[in-house]
Amino acid sequence: MKQRRVTVTIDRPLGSRHPKYPHLIYPVNYGYVEGIMAPDSEEQDVYVLGVEGAVSSVCATVIAVIHREDDIEEKWVAVVDGCTYTQDEIEAAVSFQEQYFVHEIIMLKP
Repeated sequence: MKQRRVTVTIDRPLGSRHPKYPHLIYPVNYGYVEGIMAPDSEEQDVYVLGVEGAVSSVCATVIAVIHREDDIEEKWVAVVDGCTYTQDEIEAAVSFQEQYFVHEIIMLKP
């Protein structure tokens, strides 16, 4: 997969709590890409980095895929224009949730 622009609908904005695990607070905006189905039969989940506050939707570029070895789904990582993230920076940004899964971050080529 190459980098691509997507529109992400944010259903868990920055600062919100996870619906099943209320102790888990989102330090980033998190949502899905409408119309792209993931292996879990839900729309594709996306972490959105580089946005300072909570938003309801955002156009961003997918720069990485988080492959979970112990789960059926993958998560995409997208950034807004003007932002760049290294693999280590992505790991730090998403560790609030990904720490519970065996995973690898795959950086995408432009």
